[in-house]
Amino acid sequence: MNKIHVYFMPGLAAGSSIFENIHLPEDFETHLLEWEIPLQNESLSNYAKRMSQNITQDNPVLIGVSFGGILVQEIAKHIKTQKVIIISSVKCNKEFPLRMRFAKTTKLYKLLPVHLLTNLERLSQFTLGEKTNKRLDLYQKYLSVRDYNYLKWAIEQVIVWNQSEANKNVIHIHGDQDAVFPIKYISDCIIVKGGTHIMILNKFKWLNKHLPELIRS
Repeated sequence: MNKIHVYFMPGLAAGSSIFENIHLPEDFETHLLEWEIPLQNESLSNYAKRMSQNITQDNPVLIGVSFGGILVQEIAKHIKTQKVIIISSVKCNKEFPLRMRFAKTTKLYKLLPVHLLTNLERLSQFTLGEKTNKRLDLYQKYLSVRDYNYLKWAIEQVIVWNQSEANKNVIHIHGDQDAVFPIKYISDCIIVKGGTHIMILNKFKWLNKHLPELIRS
Protein backbone atom coordinates (compact mmCIF):
# COMPACT_ATOMS: atom_id res chain seq x y z
CA MET A 1 0.00 0.00 0.00
CA ASN A 2 1.29 3.42 -0.97
CA LYS A 3 1.28 5.47 2.19
CA ILE A 4 0.79 9.22 2.49
CA HIS A 5 3.88 10.66 4.16
CA VAL A 6 3.15 13.41 6.70
CA TYR A 7 5.88 15.52 8.28
CA PHE A 8 5.09 17.32 11.54
CA MET A 9 6.97 20.45 12.65
CA PRO A 10 6.51 21.65 16.27
CA GLY A 11 6.17 25.23 17.44
CA LEU A 12 8.82 27.63 18.68
CA ALA A 13 11.17 25.93 21.15
CA ALA A 14 8.96 22.82 21.24
CA GLY A 15 10.05 19.26 20.62
CA SER A 16 8.16 16.67 18.60
CA SER A 17 6.63 15.33 21.83
CA ILE A 18 3.78 17.82 21.33
CA PHE A 19 2.47 15.39 18.71
CA GLU A 20 2.37 12.42 21.09
CA ASN A 21 -1.43 12.25 20.98
CA ILE A 22 -1.77 12.67 17.22
CA HIS A 23 -2.52 9.32 15.55
CA LEU A 24 -3.31 8.97 11.85
CA PRO A 25 -4.81 5.88 10.13
CA GLU A 26 -2.71 3.05 8.69
CA ASP A 27 -2.50 4.55 5.21
CA PHE A 28 -0.42 7.42 6.63
CA GLU A 29 3.19 7.38 7.73
CA THR A 30 4.20 10.13 10.13
CA HIS A 31 7.63 11.73 10.38
CA LEU A 32 8.56 14.03 13.25
CA LEU A 33 10.86 16.95 12.55
CA GLU A 34 12.94 18.68 15.22
CA TRP A 35 14.39 22.17 15.43
CA GLU A 36 18.05 22.56 14.58
CA ILE A 37 20.28 25.31 15.89
CA PRO A 38 20.47 28.06 13.25
CA LEU A 39 23.76 29.06 11.72
CA GLN A 40 25.12 32.51 12.46
CA ASN A 41 23.05 35.18 10.67
CA GLU A 42 21.05 32.47 8.87
CA SER A 43 17.93 33.72 7.14
CA LEU A 44 14.63 31.93 7.59
CA SER A 45 14.65 31.02 3.89
CA ASN A 46 18.10 29.43 4.12
CA TYR A 47 17.14 27.66 7.33
CA ALA A 48 14.04 26.27 5.63
CA LYS A 49 16.13 25.07 2.70
CA ARG A 50 18.50 23.33 5.11
CA MET A 51 15.61 21.77 7.04
CA SER A 52 14.08 20.52 3.80
CA GLN A 53 17.02 18.12 3.51
CA ASN A 54 15.48 16.15 6.40
CA ILE A 55 12.42 15.45 4.24
CA THR A 56 13.29 12.34 2.28
CA GLN A 57 9.90 11.42 0.81
CA ASP A 58 8.63 12.92 -2.42
CA ASN A 59 5.55 15.13 -2.45
CA PRO A 60 4.87 14.98 1.30
CA VAL A 61 2.22 16.60 3.46
CA LEU A 62 3.70 19.23 5.78
CA ILE A 63 1.97 20.11 9.05
CA GLY A 64 3.35 22.88 11.25
CA VAL A 65 2.27 24.37 14.57
CA SER A 66 2.70 28.08 15.38
CA PHE A 67 6.23 29.11 14.25
CA GLY A 68 6.50 25.62 12.81
CA GLY A 69 3.56 26.60 10.60
CA ILE A 70 5.55 29.54 9.29
CA LEU A 71 8.53 27.29 8.71
CA VAL A 72 6.66 24.63 6.72
CA GLN A 73 5.33 27.37 4.45
CA GLU A 74 8.93 28.43 3.84
CA ILE A 75 10.03 24.82 3.28
CA ALA A 76 7.26 24.44 0.69
CA LYS A 77 8.98 27.15 -1.36
CA HIS A 78 11.94 24.79 -1.80
CA ILE A 79 10.29 21.40 -2.36
CA LYS A 80 7.15 20.04 -3.99
CA THR A 81 4.43 19.23 -1.46
CA GLN A 82 1.10 17.47 -1.59
CA LYS A 83 -0.43 19.73 1.06
CA VAL A 84 0.63 22.28 3.63
CA ILE A 85 -1.42 22.46 6.84
CA ILE A 86 -0.80 24.97 9.60
CA ILE A 87 -2.23 24.86 13.13
CA SER A 88 -2.36 27.83 15.52
CA SER A 89 -0.25 29.84 13.11
CA VAL A 90 -0.49 32.56 10.44
CA LYS A 91 -0.42 32.59 6.64
CA CYS A 92 1.15 36.04 6.28
CA ASN A 93 2.29 38.95 8.41
CA LYS A 94 -1.05 40.71 7.93
CA GLU A 95 -2.47 38.14 10.35
CA PHE A 96 -0.13 39.24 13.14
CA PRO A 97 -1.77 41.02 16.09
CA LEU A 98 -1.00 44.71 16.53
CA ARG A 99 1.49 44.07 19.34
CA MET A 100 3.68 42.02 16.99
CA ARG A 101 3.54 44.66 14.28
CA PHE A 102 4.46 47.26 16.90
CA ALA A 103 7.35 45.09 18.10
CA LYS A 104 8.65 44.88 14.53
CA THR A 105 8.48 48.63 14.00
CA THR A 106 10.09 49.52 17.35
CA LYS A 107 12.39 46.45 17.54
CA LEU A 108 11.15 45.87 21.09
CA TYR A 109 11.48 42.11 20.52
CA LYS A 110 15.22 42.57 20.95
CA LEU A 111 14.60 43.46 24.62
CA LEU A 112 12.77 40.24 25.51
CA PRO A 113 14.39 38.35 28.43
CA VAL A 114 15.20 35.27 26.35
CA HIS A 115 17.54 33.97 29.05
CA LEU A 116 14.53 33.19 31.28
CA LEU A 117 13.32 30.59 28.79
CA THR A 118 16.66 28.80 28.87
CA ASN A 119 16.26 27.89 32.55
CA LEU A 120 12.64 27.06 33.29
CA GLU A 121 13.68 24.84 36.21
CA ARG A 122 15.14 27.83 38.04
CA LEU A 123 12.08 29.96 37.26
CA SER A 124 9.78 27.26 38.67
CA GLN A 125 11.53 27.47 42.05
CA PHE A 126 9.67 30.70 42.76
CA THR A 127 6.12 30.57 44.12
CA LEU A 128 4.07 31.98 41.27
CA GLY A 129 0.67 30.47 42.02
CA GLU A 130 -0.81 27.09 41.19
CA LYS A 131 -2.03 28.05 37.71
CA THR A 132 1.33 29.53 36.71
CA ASN A 133 3.26 26.59 38.13
CA LYS A 134 1.08 24.15 36.17
CA ARG A 135 1.83 26.14 33.03
CA LEU A 136 5.55 26.03 33.81
CA ASP A 137 5.32 22.25 34.25
CA LEU A 138 3.74 22.09 30.80
CA TYR A 139 6.50 24.26 29.34
CA GLN A 140 9.18 22.14 30.98
CA LYS A 141 7.74 19.02 29.40
CA TYR A 142 7.23 20.28 25.86
CA LEU A 143 9.60 23.24 25.36
CA SER A 144 12.79 21.25 25.03
CA VAL A 145 14.79 23.55 22.73
CA ARG A 146 16.30 26.14 25.05
CA ASP A 147 19.46 27.13 23.25
CA TYR A 148 19.86 30.89 23.70
CA ASN A 149 20.96 31.56 20.11
CA TYR A 150 18.07 29.53 18.73
CA LEU A 151 15.47 31.30 20.90
CA LYS A 152 16.79 34.75 20.05
CA TRP A 153 16.87 33.87 16.34
CA ALA A 154 13.43 32.24 16.33
CA ILE A 155 11.65 35.13 18.05
CA GLU A 156 13.17 37.56 15.57
CA GLN A 157 12.25 35.40 12.56
CA VAL A 158 8.60 35.34 13.64
CA ILE A 159 8.40 39.11 14.14
CA VAL A 160 10.21 40.08 10.91
CA TRP A 161 8.59 37.43 8.66
CA ASN A 162 8.16 39.24 5.35
CA GLN A 163 5.37 37.20 3.73
CA SER A 164 2.74 39.84 3.03
CA GLU A 165 0.22 37.76 1.08
CA ALA A 166 -1.39 34.49 2.18
CA ASN A 167 -0.96 31.36 0.08
CA LYS A 168 -4.51 30.32 -0.74
CA ASN A 169 -3.47 26.66 -0.97
CA VAL A 170 -2.46 26.49 2.68
CA ILE A 171 -5.00 24.76 4.95
CA HIS A 172 -5.26 26.74 8.17
CA ILE A 173 -6.70 25.30 11.41
CA HIS A 174 -7.14 27.83 14.19
CA GLY A 175 -8.73 28.02 17.62
CA ASP A 176 -11.19 30.77 18.44
CA GLN A 177 -9.51 31.23 21.84
CA ASP A 178 -5.94 31.61 20.55
CA ALA A 179 -4.30 34.39 22.60
CA VAL A 180 -1.03 34.48 20.62
CA PHE A 181 -2.62 34.87 17.19
CA PRO A 182 -6.17 36.12 17.96
CA ILE A 183 -8.85 34.82 15.62
CA LYS A 184 -10.01 38.37 14.76
CA TYR A 185 -6.85 38.84 12.70
CA ILE A 186 -7.11 35.47 10.93
CA SER A 187 -8.93 34.90 7.64
CA ASP A 188 -9.85 31.81 5.60
CA CYS A 189 -9.35 29.21 8.31
CA ILE A 190 -11.08 26.19 9.81
CA ILE A 191 -12.18 27.33 13.27
CA VAL A 192 -11.98 24.98 16.25
CA LYS A 193 -14.32 26.14 19.00
CA GLY A 194 -12.58 26.45 22.34
CA GLY A 195 -9.19 25.93 20.71
CA THR A 196 -6.28 27.83 22.27
CA HIS A 197 -2.74 28.31 21.03
CA ILE A 198 -1.83 24.92 22.51
CA MET A 199 -4.76 23.02 21.04
CA ILE A 200 -2.32 20.52 19.52
CA LEU A 201 -2.23 19.21 23.12
CA ASN A 202 -5.83 19.55 24.29
CA LYS A 203 -7.82 19.34 21.04
CA PHE A 204 -6.02 16.28 19.69
CA LYS A 205 -9.29 14.32 19.41
CA TRP A 206 -10.64 16.92 16.96
CA LEU A 207 -7.38 16.82 15.01
CA ASN A 208 -7.25 13.01 14.90
CA LYS A 209 -10.77 13.00 13.52
CA HIS A 210 -10.40 15.73 10.91
CA LEU A 211 -6.77 15.69 9.75
CA PRO A 212 -7.13 12.52 7.61
CA GLU A 213 -10.11 13.90 5.69
CA LEU A 214 -8.40 17.28 5.22
CA ILE A 215 -5.31 15.56 3.84
CA ARG A 216 -7.22 13.21 1.54
CA SER A 217 -9.63 15.84 0.18
